[in-house]
Amino acid sequence: MNTKKSTFFSKYWNHTFLSNRFFYILGGLSIISILGFLFPIFYKITIGFLIILSVFIVLDYLILFLNSKIIGRRIVSERFSNFDENKVIIEVENHYFFTVSVTIFEELPYQFHIRTKSFFASIPPKKKTEIIYYLTPTERGEYTFGNLNIMTSSILGLIKRKYKMDAQTQIAVYPSFLNLSKFDFNNIRNFTREHGTKKYPKIGNSQEFEHIKEYNIGDDFRHINWKASAKKNSLMVNRFQEEKSQQIYCIIDSGRMMEMPFDGLSILDYAINSSLIFSNLVLKKQDKIGLIHFNKKVEFHLPPEKYNTQLGKILNGLYNIKTEFSESDFGNLYNEIKYKINKRSLLLLFTNFEDLNSMHRQLPYLKAIAKNHILVVIFFLNKELEQLITNPRDNFQHQVAVAVAEKFLNEKKVIANELKKHGIIAILTLPKNLSVNVINTYLDVKAKGLF
Repeated sequence: MNTKKSTFFSKYWNHTFLSNRFFYILGGLSIISILGFLFPIFYKITIGFLIILSVFIVLDYLILFLNSKIIGRRIVSERFSNFDENKVIIEVENHYFFTVSVTIFEELPYQFHIRTKSFFASIPPKKKTEIIYYLTPTERGEYTFGNLNIMTSSILGLIKRKYKMDAQTQIAVYPSFLNLSKFDFNNIRNFTREHGTKKYPKIGNSQEFEHIKEYNIGDDFRHINWKASAKKNSLMVNRFQEEKSQQIYCIIDSGRMMEMPFDGLSILDYAINSSLIFSNLVLKKQDKIGLIHFNKKVEFHLPPEKYNTQLGKILNGLYNIKTEFSESDFGNLYNEIKYKINKRSLLLLFTNFEDLNSMHRQLPYLKAIAKNHILVVIFFLNKELEQLITNPRDNFQHQVAVAVAEKFLNEKKVIANELKKHGIIAILTLPKNLSVNVINTYLDVKAKGLF
């Protein structure tokens, strides 16, 4: 008996709620009943309306709870793209024989910091409707959606029936893979015009000897093979084949300096998103791309490959990068590169130097790496400091703050110049321009045949 009573309460009573309309009517009747103290007729009118209201409540309850029902589900992809708009669809079906009004309450993952997200819809009988909205995550990891709570009311609108849909879903937020099509060499003309990417004439290239052939008009005279020409008594030239599969690494520092936030995203996540975009482009250029992630030690080393499956491996490697709240050890990085990367490669190091002292501590390792490889050090401008300088005010405190900001920005430029003196390519960039500047540098290095 107790079990049946508990089932009844959980199925019906606990899912029944009085609507605002009911309380508005009840409030109006209360006012009329007060007038009954002066004019008895109003007391009788109140009693009559209460009886009618009770009948309509019972009728409304029977309409909502007998047989028919609402079905709702959330349609969401298994993976979200970090710092991009990701589509979520809520689909609600009305199995009643009349039009219902529904209010949908979403239970969002706690990472979005949204306590309440609700939607309203009116659904005709035996029809379904879709509600589309977008979510923009700002950190990688696992996100869990809760249930869908749907409050349903009939045309009478006196009570509401709650449907609790078990729609718990776990998704993974990966680096910004939705931007891969935006940065695509198939759309290089649009990409160049909109984002400022530069195209360079081909100055030099890496070549492999293929065979010797007779000289034809237009062949490069620098490739004439004089020994073969003497034997054949005619001009012979060496034919070379361009080496396309050049070796490139994205190296990501996940130390404490990379946790600095800009516009809702950490520098580390900007570096991760940019590495994914860049890796996709490198694979399209038939070059090999690899990935290294380090902090106090080298946490991950993915050897370079040029196959399309490499992008999935890189995506998984980037997804698992976590910040270590300590200073990174560039000595361990140098040893990793020295003993495990034998071929001359283009190394893109995403890190951050806030002052000259921090750069000088790592400079011996950077110089050692640059002896055998083309090293590109990428570090970041502070957007807030730039805004502070470009928005001057007359008060003394602000002028002092501007002076300090200018000192920090100038020190960043000194760091870049110091790195260039030692043959290290330096990219000092705002986080929002990171991908474009990295791609420009890659195209520049490749066009000049530096590796």
